[in-house]
Amino acid sequence: MFLNTIQASEGSRKKARRVGRGIGCTLGKTCGKGHKGQKARSGGFHKVGFEGGQMPLQRRLPKIGFRSRSAKYSAEVRLSELDKLDVDIVDIGVLVENNIVPAFTKKAKVIKSGEIKRSVTLKGVNATSGAKLAIEAAGGKVEF
Repeated sequence: MFLNTIQASEGSRKKARRVGRGIGCTLGKTCGKGHKGQKARSGGFHKVGFEGGQMPLQRRLPKIGFRSRSAKYSAEVRLSELDKLDVDIVDIGVLVENNIVPAFTKKAKVIKSGEIKRSVTLKGVNATSGAKLAIEAAGGKVEF
């Protein structure tokens, strides 16, 4: 097979319909557009959603803000809350058991708010860069 022999398969490309070429082609005179009216003229289409000058639906309805669907399943944890826990290895299950995050939480992130003085290991829980430095300074580590 060579590049100069490549062709489109049979029947995959139709010939363009030539309109306005007389009565013999079935699309002569008005070219299939009927008689007069906006759609028969050149440039005779209006924008999508145009309602003839009436206030369009997308402008009649009130605007409401964005609400993330994943925000319901994610939570923030403060360093000071981690400091109060009596466990060395912290994961989402531990956070749920100690009522730090809601029961349906799927992902959590530790933020640098408050102080941590004890060594903890985070497993499956993310942390901001500042929180990560604070945990490592206290002798802990972050494994995500």
